[in-house]
Amino acid sequence: MRDLSRRDLLKATAVGAGAVALPGMIAGSSALAADGPSFGDKFPPATLTGRIVRPQSPDYAQASLGWDELFVRYPLVIVFAQETQDVVNALTWARQHDVALRVRSGRHSLEGWSNVDNGIVIDVSELKDVHIDTATRTAKLGAGLNQSEAVTALGEYDLAATTGTEGTVGLSGATLGGGFGFLTRYLGMACDNLIGAEIVVASGADGAKVLAVDPWNHSDLLWALRGAGNGNFGIVTSLTYQVAPLKSVAYLQVTWPGLDDLHEIFDTWQHTAPFSDPRLGTQVEVHPAEILLFAVLAEGSEAEARRLLEPLLSIGNPEVTVQIGGWSETYSGFQIPNDEEPAKWKFFSQFTREPFPAEAIGIVRQFMERSPSPDSNFFTQAFGRGAQRQEPFGGAAFPHRDALFYSEPGVGWGTRGEPDSDDAITPIAQTWIAEFSQALRPYVDGAYVNVPNIGMAEWEEAYWGRNFPRLRKIKAKYDPHNVFQYEQSIPPATQ
Repeated sequence: MRDLSRRDLLKATAVGAGAVALPGMIAGSSALAADGPSFGDKFPPATLTGRIVRPQSPDYAQASLGWDELFVRYPLVIVFAQETQDVVNALTWARQHDVALRVRSGRHSLEGWSNVDNGIVIDVSELKDVHIDTATRTAKLGAGLNQSEAVTALGEYDLAATTGTEGTVGLSGATLGGGFGFLTRYLGMACDNLIGAEIVVASGADGAKVLAVDPWNHSDLLWALRGAGNGNFGIVTSLTYQVAPLKSVAYLQVTWPGLDDLHEIFDTWQHTAPFSDPRLGTQVEVHPAEILLFAVLAEGSEAEARRLLEPLLSIGNPEVTVQIGGWSETYSGFQIPNDEEPAKWKFFSQFTREPFPAEAIGIVRQFMERSPSPDSNFFTQAFGRGAQRQEPFGGAAFPHRDALFYSEPGVGWGTRGEPDSDDAITPIAQTWIAEFSQALRPYVDGAYVNVPNIGMAEWEEAYWGRNFPRLRKIKAKYDPHNVFQYEQSIPPATQ
């Protein structure tokens, strides 16, 4: 990469959002965006547009900070796109200036890979358009929506698609990596609901263009976006989903104090929840001082939910709370405000295809009893028999459909807005995660690209299994120059 000085970059970005350019001189203008030059051709010089934040901007510190404050990066410019053309311009500008780039939506990249030092961050979080067609049950949603905003928008029409549990996570990032939550066994993976996308890809020697992707146009790219789309092939600016009617859910939270009942609870859960009615989605969280079960029954009553969960509810003397209502209202009710969460986090992802034996459950208890912070947990999500086992029309790159359940140890520490808070815990937390995940290796396999395992050997197969060679060929077709790259990005095939 050509060495571009900080002064050069600041000068190049100084025009800002109010830039004036002659028609046809903005890279990716209408004449170019439709087809674009071949990969050997050059584009006209690009100008950055959109809401532009630079190091001297008063909101730079906030604009450059991600959700996981364990990772701090200092980009030279952040472009908050206001429309697709801003993304085209930013990508072209980055290529013409030979500047490292990263793509960002919800800022929840758990290893900080959506940010970069001395480069450009192209942020789509302000692309929040919503177009819902109730007749065809389709929804075209801007890539800047977070999961709470998407659930709320669809809920106004008693519609839903699968999302993850955390509302502030970006919808596009969650979907493009696979996406699962309480509705997975009922509606499939989030990426299974994806039937189209608008994506800005590299074009020519130094430009960009817009592609409309669906099962009949660039179907190979749609297949790749369904599970491997996070920053590997281009910049998604909108997503089109097939949505489903959902008027009401029964939501249960069950709490057992202490860990004495862990073996019976976990063993019962893993032998029942993955094989229950596909309308039932469940998560178990093991904390240092308690065990939690969360359950959502789509279009179900409290009595039905209690009947399905009876094998678990009969263990010990748990506290049970029940809420019946619309999915969007229920979803908003269990969100935790960001400022109340720890600032720094570390996770390790894994899938399980056979039930945990007693030894594995014992490992979970041992590590939770010596956890480094009160915000340590072991999180699980039931898969098993459900809609996620069936690939959508055209297929998907997400490979872990036959899992019994997903799990991850996680640990949070530190105070938001205080960069040096609890620094002493950082090495302890990182060691705990590494040892915990290593102890469970005989009982798990695979990994989830949305919760990347840094330093993992053969991560390519862990994330995508036998799909990885095909993904490399698609990468070579749409990004042969490897413009979109980060620590665990997909490299283009060489043949």
